[in-house]
Amino acid sequence: MGASFSALFIDQDGVSSSSPCLGDLPESCVASIIQHLDPPEIYKLAKLNRAFSAASWADFVWESKLPPNYHILVHKILGFVPQNLGKRDIYTRLWRPNTFDGGTKKVWLHKSTGGVCMSISSKGLQITGIDDRRYWNHIPTNESRFHSIAYLRQIWWFEVNGEVEFPFPVGNYSVFFRLQLGRASRGFGRGICDPKQVHGWDIKPVRFQLWTSCDNHSTCECSLSEAGKWFHYHVGDFNVENPNSSTKIKLSMTQIDCTHTKGGLCLVSVIIYPSAFRERLKHKGFLKCTKPCCHMLPSI
Repeated sequence: MGASFSALFIDQDGVSSSSPCLGDLPESCVASIIQHLDPPEIYKLAKLNRAFSAASWADFVWESKLPPNYHILVHKILGFVPQNLGKRDIYTRLWRPNTFDGGTKKVWLHKSTGGVCMSISSKGLQITGIDDRRYWNHIPTNESRFHSIAYLRQIWWFEVNGEVEFPFPVGNYSVFFRLQLGRASRGFGRGICDPKQVHGWDIKPVRFQLWTSCDNHSTCECSLSEAGKWFHYHVGDFNVENPNSSTKIKLSMTQIDCTHTKGGLCLVSVIIYPSAFRERLKHKGFLKCTKPCCHMLPSI
């Protein structure tokens, strides 16, 4: 026990020191310490020695890391799970992206914070004209968790709708459309963008709308710009107060001014993150803020 650290307590003559090492700590003591760390730190420390490894499996260490309604999430996402499955195993399974709803949605826990994140594939959205290849194409890509994006060649009436019902834990959440102007492709091992078909987005702004069963409603607008860069366009926020029931969410993105065509747009997915992540996206330059038209009003 503690073999990996024994070298720290051996003198120059090769005689083992009587000083205690990390492996001598009781597992209960180690567990009481690491329960205050973030999951990635716990996983890392579990590799130090047997004491830390054993302590990392204590249920009470992971109890505070899991969402309070994790039993509901397990049933929704994983289906059947053995009753004797430990909390660490449950966290690990929820941390990995899990697909549901016919493969069109993925949900996972953020590894450090334990916050619930969700991605809705472009194939899980209702897109006007998506089956007509004169307007839209599905392009294989590594830019998406679903390995496919929807590419708009040209259209007069641009409308995308989506909905999801899910038992989100208590908290504040933000909804985004992940978009890029210009056709995405790969060349010489890196992502490249062809902006030739980009047009019509600077004439009128795109309208984003969000409705939830939590009585949240927001409408905002933003002109799409900066071809060749992936951005998260902020649709709106919602708050969950009851984790024991599913929250219904409806969202849309439209530009239906038929005086001109629009084209050259890549639609990857809809993303739902805990609202605290919005600042991270902004700091990294991935966020496009929208201009509210009617923010957070009760839905009718």
